[in-house]
Amino acid sequence: MPPAGKRARAYDPAKTRTAVLAQFGNVREAVGTLGEDRLALPTRLGVWTVRDLAAHLTMAVESVSRALERPEPPKAELNPLDYASATAAYAGAIAEGSHTLAEANPDVVALYSHVGQRITDALAVAPRGRIVDTRAGGMLLDDYLLTRTIELVVHTDDLNAAVPGLDIPYDRHALATCVRLLADTLAAQAPGGSTEVRIPPYAVVQCVEGPRHTRGTPPNVVETDPLTWIRLATGRVEWATALEEADVSASGERADLSGLLPLMG
Repeated sequence: MPPAGKRARAYDPAKTRTAVLAQFGNVREAVGTLGEDRLALPTRLGVWTVRDLAAHLTMAVESVSRALERPEPPKAELNPLDYASATAAYAGAIAEGSHTLAEANPDVVALYSHVGQRITDALAVAPRGRIVDTRAGGMLLDDYLLTRTIELVVHTDDLNAAVPGLDIPYDRHALATCVRLLADTLAAQAPGGSTEVRIPPYAVVQCVEGPRHTRGTPPNVVETDPLTWIRLATGRVEWATALEEADVSASGERADLSGLLPLMG
């Protein structure tokens, strides 16, 4: 987990709530156009089909509604930078649950409609400062919603990769939040100031132990685009492949992030 006291940067809770609903709406509209043939397509997530992945996204969003229905925990034990490490142990259960949900809900359009209405209603009355009981521990609702942007954006990219021509759009605020959270997670897991990681236009972080840069051009610089960064951080693309295909540039002896990625699978 990140060092004690290390937290994500500040986010506007109202904008986060809007972004989560907007990106879920983008996915819902696109999934509603898929016939049985495309729902049965494979994805880059091993045994998951497009239908399984679509079901998983509703499960990720429905977890907010369900958490709000449970009793409020006494304190928030987790912050957004804990997300990657705190949920890793549940990967198998999440995959099984997604497949089971997909089998139990053949009408994907109806499933998305139900889940969309549930989270819209739940967030409309959820108070600021509410703590929710997540799978991994107590967390502020507004922090938990930040992690939902990771789920929605990462798996939107997975769906676009699996279905030719689907091209689900990204809500700008959801994409920016996802990029920043993953960048801050890297900085928390590899603290230091010797390497600057740039993901324009959304994030710049310093990380990796070594001489701290103070002025001028940093001696160690990594730069890439938002979607390549997300794919690197989540194991969709390997560091060596991204370098070879010129999707990432890295200069300096401490600019090799291969030993630090992925941050989550």
